[in-house]
Order: sequence, then C-alpha cells, then structure tokens
Amino acid sequence: MAAAPLDDRRAAGTALALGSSASSQTGAAVGALAFDGLGVPGVVAVRQVVAALVLNAVVRWSPRSLDRRTWGLVAVLAAVMGLMNLTIYLAVDRIGLGLAVTIEFLGPLGVAVATSRRLLDVLAAAAAAVGVLVLVAPGPSSDLLGIALALAAAAAWAGYILLSRAVAARVPGVQGAAAAATVLAGAWALPVLVVVLLARPPLEALALAAACGLLSSALPYALDLPALRMLPASVYSTLASANPVWAFLAGALVLREGVALHEVVGAALVVVANLVATALPVRRRAGGVAADAAAEVGDPEGLPPGVSGRDGVA
Repeated sequence: MAAAPLDDRRAAGTALALGSSASSQTGAAVGALAFDGLGVPGVVAVRQVVAALVLNAVVRWSPRSLDRRTWGLVAVLAAVMGLMNLTIYLAVDRIGLGLAVTIEFLGPLGVAVATSRRLLDVLAAAAAAVGVLVLVAPGPSSDLLGIALALAAAAAWAGYILLSRAVAARVPGVQGAAAAATVLAGAWALPVLVVVLLARPPLEALALAAACGLLSSALPYALDLPALRMLPASVYSTLASANPVWAFLAGALVLREGVALHEVVGAALVVVANLVATALPVRRRAGGVAADAAAEVGDPEGLPPGVSGRDGVA
C-alpha cells in the first residue's frame, strides 16, 4: 500500500522526461529548417531568447530570491546550456539530426552508469549503448568534426543533468530554469541575435527559430526540473535514451532524412532499454518505505545517487 505514491511519482516523472525529449527533438528539426536563413548561431540565439521570454512570462521569480551559491550554480548551468545547444546544432548541420543526437546521448548514458545503484539500470543503460552503436554504424566517410561536436554536446548534456538536479534542489518550481535561460539570453544569445538581425534574415527563418525555442528550450526546461525531482539521475538518464528515437523520427518527418534498417534496429534496442528501466518495479528492501523513497529520489539535498558535493543538458 505504501508503495503506491512512490510508483505514481516514478510514472509521472517518466511521462515528463519522455515528453521533454520528444518536444526537444521536434524543435531541433524545426530549427534545422532555419539554418540556411539564419545560420546555426542565429538559430541558437533566437531559440535562447524565446525560451527566456516565455519562461519569464509564466514563471514568477526574483533575482533577490537566489543566494550567492545558487547564482553560481545558475551561471554555470547557463554556460553549459549554451555550449550544449551550440555544439549540437553545429553537429546537426554537419551529420544530421539522428546521428548527432545519438552521439550526444553518450552524455546521459555516462551519468546513468556512473550514478546508478541498481544493476537493472546499469543493464538497461548497456542495452541502450548497444542500440546507440547500431544506430551510428560509422563508416569511412564519417564527418570527424561533426562527430567531435556531437561528443562535446554529450559532455555538456551530462553536466546539464547534474547541474539541473542541483538547481532544482535549491530553487522551487522552474525558477532555476528561468534564471539560467535569462542569464544565457542576456550574456550570449542576445548580442548574437542583434548581429543576425542586422543582416535582415527572412521572416520565415525567424519564425522557425522561434518555434524551435518554444519546443526545444522553454517546454523541455519546464518538464525537466520536476522530472529530475521525481526520478533518480540514473533513471532520468536512461529515459533520455529515447532522444535518438525521437530525433530519427523528427529527422525523417520534418527534414526528410532517410532511415536505414540498422537505424530501426538500433532504435528498437533503445526503446526496449527504456521499457526495462521504467516498467519493472523497484525491489523493496528491508529498510522499508524510507529506504525506498531515498533510493528513488536521491539524497535530501537533491544530488543524484553516487555523486558527492554540488556538481556543476539538448
């Protein structure tokens, strides 16, 4: 009986995490349509400004409500978000959405393996890793710079997961996301946006980039933070393995990118890994409800299992 609230929390967190990844990859595909008109930095800039405007319109927060330590976390989170967004879009421009996001998934996969306390989560992450390898199937004509950019995005995404969880533990609701988006828009994206606007880009490109901001930034930020409160970092990271599936679907439907048989097989492996990690219940231990709750949501300070200290995202 006591397990029901915990199971409900896990189910809600799972739905939020999967919804975030689906929205993010759909938005990425929409943003890629604007590359010719705005350039990659311009699309990223518009995306960040739109995200900041939307979050500040719907989230009530005050800069004075954050202490110095929290502001430090928010500043680092903003920097990591900017690096993650720029590198993944540069990679998408070179190697395509599906392959770029698949490589980027190595970031959350690493977090899943490093922070997991359950053998089941490790096995699911390993299965997802096999799916990633099948999806990538690298060949002699691989774009090495594009792959390197995607790997940089992977490292940034790992930092985004841990930082977002740390911020979520210190700031209620999505105030942390609004603060980080505001810092990023003001310090990095806004100057680039001004330069881009001086070139008078097509209105259609601006509209596509704005839609990208809504789908890939504002909505995922709003979904990620509560999901990270409801799920251990290891489970959230394994759920993030759905991103390559969403990316290939969005690439095929929006960007008309081809999908090969090995990509279908790899996507199926990733989906199975998600089902194993989320559908099977957590085994109860002798510690009772308190021990179960601690295992599900991490430690009281909001740190993922296995991570010590205040650690500093697509």
